[in-house]
Amino acid sequence: MDVVVLFGVFAVLLLLGVPVGFSLASAALATLAWIGLPPIVFVQQTASGAATISLIAIPLFIFTGEIMLRGGISDRIIALASSLVGHLRGGLGQVNVVASLLFGGVSGSAIADVSAIGGTMIPQMTKRGFAPDYAVNVSISAALAALLVPPSHNLILYSAAAGGGISIASLFTAGIIPALMVTLAMGITGWVIARRRGFAVEAFPGLHAVLRRLVAALPGLLLVALILGGIRAGIFTAVESAAVAVVYALLVTALAYRQLQLRAFLATCAGAVRSTGAILFVIAAAASFGWLMAYLQLPAAAVEALQSVADSRIAILLLIVLVLLVLGTFMDMAPLIIITTPIFLPVAKAFGIDPIHFGIVLILTAGIGLITPPVGSVLFVGAAIGRISVTQALRGIWPFYLAAIAVLALVIFVPGLSLWLPALFK
Repeated sequence: MDVVVLFGVFAVLLLLGVPVGFSLASAALATLAWIGLPPIVFVQQTASGAATISLIAIPLFIFTGEIMLRGGISDRIIALASSLVGHLRGGLGQVNVVASLLFGGVSGSAIADVSAIGGTMIPQMTKRGFAPDYAVNVSISAALAALLVPPSHNLILYSAAAGGGISIASLFTAGIIPALMVTLAMGITGWVIARRRGFAVEAFPGLHAVLRRLVAALPGLLLVALILGGIRAGIFTAVESAAVAVVYALLVTALAYRQLQLRAFLATCAGAVRSTGAILFVIAAAASFGWLMAYLQLPAAAVEALQSVADSRIAILLLIVLVLLVLGTFMDMAPLIIITTPIFLPVAKAFGIDPIHFGIVLILTAGIGLITPPVGSVLFVGAAIGRISVTQALRGIWPFYLAAIAVLALVIFVPGLSLWLPALFK
């Protein structure tokens, strides 16, 4: 009954439209009252949940992404991607896919990716004769790669939810090959659909233009090498790399690109504060929710329940993925990671699944939930930018959705796709 109260209150409040952070906090307080624990436990667990050292990297990486977003990097990345793949069938769609991967390495956020790349590319695509639903679906599905490449704050959040024992550097490295697979899958899918619908082809600008645009975008793109290389080489920690990234982003946008003026900088600070406040409030509230799950021995019960219905690690992983796909349709990534990691990670470990492999599967699965109705946040942002209804977007999203599921299946069945690079760098 205690578990029913915890999840029942949470589910009812979500259905009533209460924000996720407040729903988590209210469910935790209601459960504490039900089982007779003092409310101070909620305060203690909420404070400790937001006090994890590794979480400092999240607002710093968010700030870095905001700086790059308003400092000109997205325009230069789009120009570079256009020169590389714009001549393929459905050229602007391919530009969108490649630009999403490159910008994901700067922002680490799917929503920021859709806002920056989609905000520029979707209107351009519709003006040049691409169907609005195609433009939206290419943008939102390609943004999944941003969740897996450094500096993905979702991977940092997973490490924190797992107790901090999983190397953030290894998680960053493990996501690179799956991110490239997502980009390739979305590019092929976009090409097939563009060919079938007869969308236009952009002219190849020539090697000179490619090199010129590469040089222009290179200072921003080097941020990924700075973050990943610095962490892997042991020069600085994940938190220190986030601080270095902020300084580097300021230098690039203010001095190299000279586009970050005072007004844009103030807007950048305001945007970073809003995003950070929302994310950290959810993290803090989810910490007390997660503590209650541990207090009620829910992880142990989950291990026992799943062991009774499956006896192999692949079967267990598929069951977990199925649950995550369902949960991801109505829950945003941050609370989903914090709530489900303490439940499912012990199950994965009990069946011999590597925590790094499990983390990549978890993030990719939760990312697919972001483009899945009825409450996929990235789906809603893309539809809003494209000025179409979610229903219109859904009519053409299924090929991209199936491509994402195919990549997820490969990552599940071939652990080496996520584990080979971390082992190589070690």
